[in-house]
Amino acid sequence: MAKTNSGRFFEDYTVGETLHHAVPRTVKMGERALYHMLYPARHALYSSDQFAQSSGLPFSPLDDLIAFHIVFGKTVPDVSLNAVANLGYAQGRWLAPVWPGDTLRSQSEVIGLKQNSNGKTGVVYVRTTGLNQHDEPVLEYVRWVMVRKRDVDAPAPETVVPDLPKALSADQLVIPKGLDFTNYDFTLAGEAHRLSDYEIGEQIDHVDGVTVEEAEHMMATRLWQNTAKVHFDTAARPDGTRLIYGGHVISMARALSFNGLANAQMIVGLNGGAHANPCLAGDTIRAWSEVIDKAETDAPGVGAIRLRLVATKGGDPFALRGEDGKYLPDVLLDLDYWALMPL
Repeated sequence: MAKTNSGRFFEDYTVGETLHHAVPRTVKMGERALYHMLYPARHALYSSDQFAQSSGLPFSPLDDLIAFHIVFGKTVPDVSLNAVANLGYAQGRWLAPVWPGDTLRSQSEVIGLKQNSNGKTGVVYVRTTGLNQHDEPVLEYVRWVMVRKRDVDAPAPETVVPDLPKALSADQLVIPKGLDFTNYDFTLAGEAHRLSDYEIGEQIDHVDGVTVEEAEHMMATRLWQNTAKVHFDTAARPDGTRLIYGGHVISMARALSFNGLANAQMIVGLNGGAHANPCLAGDTIRAWSEVIDKAETDAPGVGAIRLRLVATKGGDPFALRGEDGKYLPDVLLDLDYWALMPL
């Protein structure tokens, strides 16, 4: 009997099964240092214990996307080791802060399957939950991924495509216990813009760009223990390239969005997302945002802003789709999320 894991293929999944992912990981301040080295991340709540304490928290939690990457990475050997591409996200909620010293693990439920018309691949839908050492959920999200078939002649499973709401409502967002922005220091945060300064429909060009190199991508993918073959093995893609991990693009775009959205401090909801085109080493990532919605919360001084974050590798700012309705070839990421911001 083979001792090695060749990963699951499309025909190996069954709707309703639960996948318990190895290996739990204890996270400490080293994760933050590496994260801030890889991405120009500067949001104050994740940078300063003093700033976090003035905002009602005991100290600074680990970045929201650190939690996402670690929980996501655990799922790869069971969900996307043989993936062609990660396609999208929905219904993501950050349920509790992740503190240095927490131990995270992941589990996923298969909620949908759909074989593609070529008969060689299919789309697997999973709902993933990240839990801490107290078995408390800290993060949940749905994602769907295109996976190869082991045997193209294997019969297609019954098609089940989950009905996913277009977006979370503001009352579904979980606000960290104690969060209070009534004494928010805009000078230390880096910008003076509060929720009331943004208009629905407003678009923001984040101006800056970062060129992605193989070395940093490989470091990031190893850091998050993402073992998908398309990120490591040049034989896994027909063109012989290594695909940049989509989460790397998400974190880079989020960090770039600081210039214009410095006070969108915490990501608490992920409404949807699509990796529109592949990102490869040498591409320069740029970003722009659009304000979709705004809401107040029950936490003192805390509002919620819904944003579309678009990462591109060039092209005109604010250009997203062509006349045919498809994403333009320069668009890498289209992400719809909720963040917390002072009113």
